[in-house]
Amino acid sequence: MNSELEGYSDQLLSVKQDATGLMSGLSDAQFNWQPEPGRWSMAGCFDHLNKSAAQLFIPKIDAAIADARARGLKNGGPFSYTAFERWAIRNNDAPARRRFKASKNTQPAPTLSIDQVRSEFVRWQDELARRLRDADGFDLQRAKEVFPIWPFKWSLGAFVQMMLAHERRHTFQARQVRQNPAFPV
Repeated sequence: MNSELEGYSDQLLSVKQDATGLMSGLSDAQFNWQPEPGRWSMAGCFDHLNKSAAQLFIPKIDAAIADARARGLKNGGPFSYTAFERWAIRNNDAPARRRFKASKNTQPAPTLSIDQVRSEFVRWQDELARRLRDADGFDLQRAKEVFPIWPFKWSLGAFVQMMLAHERRHTFQARQVRQNPAFPV
């Protein structure tokens, strides 16, 4: 695996371990506790990540890999990404610098089972790790796909970076919920 993808794989593993650690030892009631009305619970943060992986990131990463394969875009890097891609990734990373409204199809459900959300989260992390292996050898800069919320094409490498930033953002948010002084013990 090229060094850029290895770095992404390490980051993905770190997020997976951090998130599953945050979810350990909690009841469903604790997992669904909201710091205030209208704010996401830990369950909301991880359900949003699951829905985002399933509906936004994985299909687009798959399409960008298919594009690279079809066009024979082979390259081992290094890669560079556009100023806008870098700016958007920075603004979606933890800690949150800006608030964004989640799309309707990625809004979390009101009440969730911790066991179900955790197992789904681990499954999506494993799926994302497989996509990183599938992307190896392809040109992460020239393989492109339209981003779900912006009407222009993003490079495969930037898609992966955005996904990782998004996961760090909401894992950080979940940690803040768990560290809230009013969090139920």
